[in-house]
Amino acid sequence: MIARESALAELTAERFDVVVVGGGVTGAGVALDAASRGYSTAIVERDDWAVGTSSRSSKMVHGGLRYLQNFDLGLVREALLERQLLVRLAPHLVYPTPYLVPTLGDERRDLRVGIGLNMYDVMASSRGSRRERRERRGRRDEGDEPDSSNWSPDRHRTIPAEEVVELVPALAPRDPKSAYLFYDCQTDDARLVLTILGEAERFGAVAANRLDVVSLLERDGRAAGVVCRCGESGGTVEIEAANVVNATGVWADRIRPGEILDEAEVPRIAPSRGTHLTLPLALLPLEGAACIVPAGADRTIFVLPWYGRVLVGTTDNDYDGDIDHVRPGDGDVEYLLDAVNAYFGTAIGVADLTGAYAGVRPLISTGDPKKSVDISRKAELYETSSGMLTITGGKLTTWRRMAKSVVDRIAMREDREAPCHTAEIPLGMEASEEDLEPPEGLDGGSLPEGWRALLAFRYGHAARRVLAVAAERPELARPIVDGQPDLLAEVAVAARAEQARSLADVLLRRTRLALLAAPQLRTPESVRPAAAALGAELGWGSERIAAEADRWPDELADAGADPAGAAA
Repeated sequence: MIARESALAELTAERFDVVVVGGGVTGAGVALDAASRGYSTAIVERDDWAVGTSSRSSKMVHGGLRYLQNFDLGLVREALLERQLLVRLAPHLVYPTPYLVPTLGDERRDLRVGIGLNMYDVMASSRGSRRERRERRGRRDEGDEPDSSNWSPDRHRTIPAEEVVELVPALAPRDPKSAYLFYDCQTDDARLVLTILGEAERFGAVAANRLDVVSLLERDGRAAGVVCRCGESGGTVEIEAANVVNATGVWADRIRPGEILDEAEVPRIAPSRGTHLTLPLALLPLEGAACIVPAGADRTIFVLPWYGRVLVGTTDNDYDGDIDHVRPGDGDVEYLLDAVNAYFGTAIGVADLTGAYAGVRPLISTGDPKKSVDISRKAELYETSSGMLTITGGKLTTWRRMAKSVVDRIAMREDREAPCHTAEIPLGMEASEEDLEPPEGLDGGSLPEGWRALLAFRYGHAARRVLAVAAERPELARPIVDGQPDLLAEVAVAARAEQARSLADVLLRRTRLALLAAPQLRTPESVRPAAAALGAELGWGSERIAAEADRWPDELADAGADPAGAAA
């Protein structure tokens, strides 16, 4: 990604075909789709890339098994097809994970789950021939991992108690009899957004964060661009464009043309908060498999291995608070811990948490006073009388199809032949052995345990950039947090190549340390090395570096990432 200063200069130097407002996964997807079809494209974000829901998801690329109970069959089918496609397009960043639905003790197997999984199997098409499925099953029986570069899920199956305990050791005290096993996928949502933005830029898109759209440029009643306020200089930036796309998610109903002829032209957002927790694997051992956990009132939650922690989620409650500052609710944290403790027979408390986060889903209200869990997750595309297009709703997994619908609409109204290419565009590249070879001057043995796997997942081929910085500046070859594999060199790369401008950008989104090791990041002293690395790239003086470190504990608290610290 080009430097922000260079992007600002480009944004005011020409008139674009498309300007996208919103730097989450949908906005990034629209920028990639439009740019790859030959449209000159700009994308702006008020704060930081993926600052909202797109860094606060459940980290799953999935069909949504529970949506079957609401008969959202079209949504599940669409998401399953996108799941399989994303494993192929971004194999280093989207990977298959086994999920278990166990039967414990004297319980009887829930046949409704089996029926749902049968439907899941049927809707996940392109599984290949019977011969190919037999070959995959044979490789699995021999202990081979799924080939993510050409992954296609087998049908679900029932596994015996021994295999259940092997995959989820935390279940051993509960006497599991068997479990349904099926596959879905997981990712790092914020890294996915940054990867999509990088590909959009490769096709010519110009991207800049810290640009808050304060109004639309309108000519003869038509949207003709946006007026932004720079979050750093306070100055005004005008971006002219033939098409304006509002992809701001839960904020979508805040951007309006001067005149709305019909309220149906804009969405009515009904936010729903989803809270997630992270725990040490030692407290809830998982061997690479996730587990579906009952949570009362026909609800379920999940426990999922992620970045060496256990990720627990999620809640789904109507939310009427400040959508700019969403924190895990105390009741939500208690609900998730109660469900985990009741199911696994543990006594995990708030003091054991390594992190937490909450995001709001941009659900679209029809005016029917239903609970949020019953409001559709389908995406909707709106067009105002000014010509502005608004895309909202949907979910992380279906970002590509949402983006396609927007650019299809632009092409249709311009009567332009411009087919979509995003089903064939790779999202980054996998890391080769050469990419993960420490360059001359860098002793790989001195790097923290787990660095290879982390860099390969997070950056793919671009891992070599992090290692080059660590070789260039040996003081950055150290971990940001003791015991974690994230390197200080990643802070420098975040500033140089990903428009990171603050510690929150680095610790909440470029790395995920504030969600995984919050208790170790409570003080200014704990983040001073990261602040110094960031400041060296951004030209900060010693006073600014100290001020950034001093401000960090308030930012950690504002994000609600450390419930254990708040309770202490």
